[in-house]
Amino acid sequence: MTTAQAKKREGPHEAARFVARRLRAAGFQALFAGGCVRDLLLGRVPKDYDVATNATPEAVQKAFRRTVAVGARFGVVVVLDGEAPVEVATFREDLESSDARRPDAVRFTDACGDVLRRDFTVNGLLEDPETGEVFDYVGGRADLEAKIIRAIGDPARRFEEDRLRMLRAIRFAAELGFSIEPATFEAIRARADAITTVSWERIAEEIGRILVSSHAHLGLEMLEGAGLLSPLLPEVAALKGVEQPVQFHPEGDVWIHTGMLFDHLPPVPSRELAWGALLHDIGKPRTFRRSPDRIRFDGHDTLGARMAEGVCRRLKLSNASAERIVWLVRTHLYFKDLPQMRPAKVRRFLTEPAFPEALDLHYADCMASHGNLELHAFCRERLAQYAREPARPKPLLGGNDLIALGLEPGPVFKEILEAALDEQLEGKISTKDEAIAWAKAHLKRDGRHES
Repeated sequence: MTTAQAKKREGPHEAARFVARRLRAAGFQALFAGGCVRDLLLGRVPKDYDVATNATPEAVQKAFRRTVAVGARFGVVVVLDGEAPVEVATFREDLESSDARRPDAVRFTDACGDVLRRDFTVNGLLEDPETGEVFDYVGGRADLEAKIIRAIGDPARRFEEDRLRMLRAIRFAAELGFSIEPATFEAIRARADAITTVSWERIAEEIGRILVSSHAHLGLEMLEGAGLLSPLLPEVAALKGVEQPVQFHPEGDVWIHTGMLFDHLPPVPSRELAWGALLHDIGKPRTFRRSPDRIRFDGHDTLGARMAEGVCRRLKLSNASAERIVWLVRTHLYFKDLPQMRPAKVRRFLTEPAFPEALDLHYADCMASHGNLELHAFCRERLAQYAREPARPKPLLGGNDLIALGLEPGPVFKEILEAALDEQLEGKISTKDEAIAWAKAHLKRDGRHES
């Protein structure tokens, strides 16, 4: 571990210890709570630390100079005095919830009462930040050792309090490589259809974390087995049972292939790559056709890109993420045509900003099916060649040049400019004058004349 990494890890931990010490000095109880305790016991580095206390929100604000009352009526205050922000929550019991998301009101309680309103036993542990003593009121340590995700108390009640917990159970299992305790899993299955009452932003966040987890394939199987996949991602659920040509896909149907693909992605894929991997074949069910020689999915990349755009809109992903995901789906079959493409088109594709993710997707796609990596090697060879050559040149022809030639701005602009760049990359034009002359000739061939 580098010094910089050590400082980064120590920051949140020391900030939380500072907060706990200050509260104790003021006469209150203060303990590390939830996910940070779980991660510490598993030997993982917590991303942040939460402090639970019997101090009221008003007492917490009085004890520190800089605080933000992010949820004072629920007993939550963020302290900004230390090296990193620390969320401090007063021990509380949640009362009834009318929106299956957050309680309508809370009642302050003690440490044990606070733990009993939490979601899963592995997240219900408390730790003394000074002595390291762990307080376990719900059997969380045993479940950590057994690698089990188990709801605290009645699982049906836990999921009615916050229906997002159904997805969180699977996310924790996928991140940790744990199983879900049978009664907890059955409680998810029993109310899976209610998951759509949760906001799509929160749903997208949890599924995104499942897809980039270390056991994403397991997470997908759990989503399907729990009945959550169909109401949330019917386009992906439709992949199950869709037959594929055995000569290219000996692994099985499209659902099996998609799950296996996640076993071959980089250890920490981007969210966009993970979503692209999940959605890359969603056009196959609608384009399935059994021809005399084999099964075909003509145009599934184009249709899949349109469908992926709809999924991204439904999940309310950012425009930038959606564009990248749709591009990955639309171009995932480009690789098979690369050896026959003009060198300029190959270079343009291989120098696209998202191409590294497209190459990772192609590698995983191959490894989850036929295993032939010839085209992957072709791309790597070309990339090595480009690295030895000058950087991609500035285009000689621009939009203003086309306007000067009498062409009105419109969709044809992009087509002409890309064709001109191809000519430039292939060395057929090398000066501005040559680019203008090429454009004039191109416009005349297409029946367009400059004014």
